Amino acid sequence: MTKKFEDKNLKKNDLDDFNNFCEECKKEDESVSQNLILRGFKICESCRTSKTVFPI
Repeated sequence: MTKKFEDKNLKKNDLDDFNNFCEECKKEDESVSQNLILRGFKICESCRTSKTVFPI
């Protein structure tokens, strides 16, 4: 039998991964969580664009 998912099993560290703070510029932006889900990186759109244009 499968166990039902309980909110008690969520750990604070797991939830902290979904905060909206960019790892590059340390600013809060909504696009950070979107990029984390879609691309696997915790960076905002402006940092992602600058990394694409200037990949140093």
